Amino acid sequence: MCSPSPGKRRIDTDVIKLLESNHQVTIMSGLNEFMVKFAGPRDTEYEGGIWNIRVDLSDRYPFKSPSIGFMNRIFHPNIDEMSGTVCLDVINQTWTPMYDLTNIFESFLPQLLAYPNPVDPLNGDAAALYLHKPDDYKKKVREYVQRFATADMADGLSATCDGQSSSEHQTNGLNSSNQTNKNESDDEILSDFSEDEAADMDLE
Repeated sequence: MCSPSPGKRRIDTDVIKLLESNHQVTIMSGLNEFMVKFAGPRDTEYEGGIWNIRVDLSDRYPFKSPSIGFMNRIFHPNIDEMSGTVCLDVINQTWTPMYDLTNIFESFLPQLLAYPNPVDPLNGDAAALYLHKPDDYKKKVREYVQRFATADMADGLSATCDGQSSSEHQTNGLNSSNQTNKNESDDEILSDFSEDEAADMDLE
């Protein structure tokens, strides 16, 4: 029996650690693709908001950093409003295997929301407001929290992803069943021929 690769063992270990840290995790397609509920950090304009963060782990994890993205909208200079892509050096450039998934949700993301970097923005409008009209920036952040990051919205998105994942598993099972039935049907058709007829077909 083959033992799991070091990368697979590390994925298993880090996801379990994330679960044991009381983070709400929704498995989407195995332990390398899942969603984590992330609460806005205290004492920031994001406090009270709940975001679903999609996490994709490559086969080269932890040597390759996770791919993460916000699934519900957020107003922040370093997060693309529509795609949810995150611009964060510690993930995109300086990631090392010493980090794990809990670092992302307990340190890296809270710090990013508390201390944006408007010099290297993904959302130019948010960066401009943050630099030149901070009060308007805070107002816009709170507006987005109320519109897109309520607990009910996060729960609804989680339920939708759960349903899609279940549907995919059912579809895969149905396809497998259909293929099995097809193979059995083919065997039955061949069995209708006599041995002599089958031999003649082989000679042709």
